[in-house]
Amino acid sequence: MESELFQTLHPKEGKKNKPISLERYELVKSAILELLTTVEPTYSEMADGIKDILPTSFDGSIRWYTETVSLDLEARGLIERMETRPQRYRLIKQ
Repeated sequence: MESELFQTLHPKEGKKNKPISLERYELVKSAILELLTTVEPTYSEMADGIKDILPTSFDGSIRWYTETVSLDLEARGLIERMETRPQRYRLIKQ
């Protein structure tokens, strides 16, 4: 049975992001938000950190899903890339 697809967003106007499995989206989203409650990681640190949070049975490229979901969360105003070098990610205070 095919998983329900979720259309992700891109923070840059005019760019499109990929539709992905809703189940995988929710897993990666939860992992990113959980990680960002304690640290402000670089992209590589975030991808490495969520690997430890996701179930070991996660099927797919963690880095690809981290990129796709983090762009979506940025477009939805939940996280942001800080203007630092290297860039770091953080939660946007609601």
